[in-house]
Amino acid sequence: MTDSAAPASTPSHDTPHEATRYVDHAPRPGHPGHVPQPDLRPELHRERAHHDRCRTALAAMVAGAQEQVVIGEDVSASGADAEVLGYRLRSHAKALRELPEGPLFFGRLDFGDDGPGAGLGGLHIGRLRIGEHPAAPPLVVDWRAPVSRAFYQASAGDPQGVLVRRRFGWAPGSRGDSADLTGFEDEHLGARAGEGTPAPGPATGPSVLLAQEIERPRVGPMRDIAATIQPEQDDLVRGGLGETVCVQGAPGTGKTAVGLHRAAYLLYTHPQRIHRGGLLVLGPHRAFLSYIAEVLPALGETGVRQSTLHDEIARHPVTGTDSDLAAGVKHDARMAEVLRRALYARVSADRARGVVVAEDSYRWRITRDELAAIVAGVRAEEPPYAIGRERVRARIVRRIQDQAEGRAGPRPASWVRRVERARVVSACVEAVWPKVRPEEVVAELLVDAEALARAADGLLDPAEQRALRPPRPPRSWKSARWSAADQVLLDEVAGLIDHPEGYGHVVVDEAQDLSPMECRSIARRVRFGSLTVLGDLAQGTTPWAARSWPVQMAHLGRPGAPVVPLTTGFRVPGAVADLANRLLPHLDVDVPPARSLRTDGELRLRRADGDLLAAVTDAVRDALDREGSVGVVSADAHTDEVRRALTAAGIPTTGPETTTARVTVVPASLVKGLEYDHVVAVEPTAIAETHPRGLHLLYVVLTRAVSRLDVVHTRELPWEQAEIPRA
Repeated sequence: MTDSAAPASTPSHDTPHEATRYVDHAPRPGHPGHVPQPDLRPELHRERAHHDRCRTALAAMVAGAQEQVVIGEDVSASGADAEVLGYRLRSHAKALRELPEGPLFFGRLDFGDDGPGAGLGGLHIGRLRIGEHPAAPPLVVDWRAPVSRAFYQASAGDPQGVLVRRRFGWAPGSRGDSADLTGFEDEHLGARAGEGTPAPGPATGPSVLLAQEIERPRVGPMRDIAATIQPEQDDLVRGGLGETVCVQGAPGTGKTAVGLHRAAYLLYTHPQRIHRGGLLVLGPHRAFLSYIAEVLPALGETGVRQSTLHDEIARHPVTGTDSDLAAGVKHDARMAEVLRRALYARVSADRARGVVVAEDSYRWRITRDELAAIVAGVRAEEPPYAIGRERVRARIVRRIQDQAEGRAGPRPASWVRRVERARVVSACVEAVWPKVRPEEVVAELLVDAEALARAADGLLDPAEQRALRPPRPPRSWKSARWSAADQVLLDEVAGLIDHPEGYGHVVVDEAQDLSPMECRSIARRVRFGSLTVLGDLAQGTTPWAARSWPVQMAHLGRPGAPVVPLTTGFRVPGAVADLANRLLPHLDVDVPPARSLRTDGELRLRRADGDLLAAVTDAVRDALDREGSVGVVSADAHTDEVRRALTAAGIPTTGPETTTARVTVVPASLVKGLEYDHVVAVEPTAIAETHPRGLHLLYVVLTRAVSRLDVVHTRELPWEQAEIPRA
């Protein structure tokens, strides 16, 4: 899972506590690994029986939701009310039917007779609420419910009314069969720990079950971390709807998972406001979206839009290309003012001679000076361009109406509508505030050197202006070949003309790679909402990648938003993190080194004797002897060559768009956000040399491994060279 939760190999609590552990397949007496412990098998059987009861209740909930849909179709109500009711009932039934199979609870809290949880007794914690009747106590409490917070925050120093916190162990890949419940661990937190619970055994330290959940092999898409959220992550997840937060997370600190779980939490706590405003999850590319696609459904939330920024803003297929300089200028924040000037250069009262509307023997007139005052007044209000155009029309009509009513009294609404549609009024509005498409503005700006010079005066130098001009200018905007960077310009102008549809909350992952102009695109879509911004400055790989979070947050329209660092790594093994940290001094960003709490994992530097591809094949074969996924990452230009070599060796491979394969060959430029149990990094120096921010990209590649990293190379490694390679 991308940026997973904290490992159980270190306690998340402030003082030692007693623990009782029972695993159904623990070593039996006489076995060297046997540790005497109480016979807790009856307790495990009771938990399995409770899970059976929960499965029955969930099936009844699904059937009941579908029955409500049928009943709701016959409800007598107004058309609008019936439609709203039907939509809600169908959506609820659909969400329940689409819940992925799996265990229905992962923890339990036993409360004492006093304190915050007094009278609650024992509560099972799971991914959604399950009950036999709406008015009956739930069999499972949703992990997002306020009472569930103690599962993540309670400690021996601050038990929050919890006597015992229980974690359950499930067989890997369980589809929810009760027999897959293989064990449990109890942490005795309260002063009266042990009352009404199995007698504790010897203190066993950190949670083994938690460690197994975090470190188990990761074949397949990213999974949720509801069972393993740590206190510092829980604080971020449960932030309020109106709060914008930026999470600067080193590799493996849980930032991606935190963002997705915050989305699920907001949907749970503010369902009406979020559904009314909408929630959007933005990822860096579609392979990443495929990887995270199952997290929110596993948490009971379906129908959330998950997209890339390109998919959100693209108005035309990308058929054109830009030089590096042109792309850099188009993504620069200065282009916002250039485009604004180019758009409003079309507004001018000089092109109108005034307005004369004839009615019978009367002539209602607006002079050129009055018209200029109307246009200037609307310009000063700075409305969106399309709204400004209609305000000009409305004020022209109002002036005419005042004249007519001054002579003959009030005019009916039909008269006002007739004047609004009058040809002379429409012609005047078109002359002073013409209707325009974003494509017209951008195409004219890029093709007409004089128009560009006027709009870019004092903003872009002559070389930058020349770079913006396409080598083969189109005859009109209809025949233009739009580049990826042009889409950002078109979206900027479209946002100046009219506000785009907004969202109540947007989660932005890998936000360090956004350009200032891309940030503006996002800011326009969340003008009245909030943001969860996730990223790592050290992993910035685009030419315009951010070097400062306060600057980036200002581009996103949230200056002063808090930046919360997550520096303790829970996914990347310590040896791998230490290797990647050797690149940090050369990355031109101020971020603290990642600190891993995992002492497991393997790192091997394998120097090939001439035949690089043969060494890569050997490394992949070695990896296939272990459990888990294998990611083979190389410089983009070498990916096809690596894939052909593995195929020739009889090793089936897929690309990053497939999330269930054992062996995936990934271009280095697409590996961000993904993870694999075993990573084979091919020729790191080639990765560093063939990309504009190659060392940043290499830092990303090295931190994709969650268990083992093989670095296969024939050349000197970048972190060993006196001269660090740069593109």
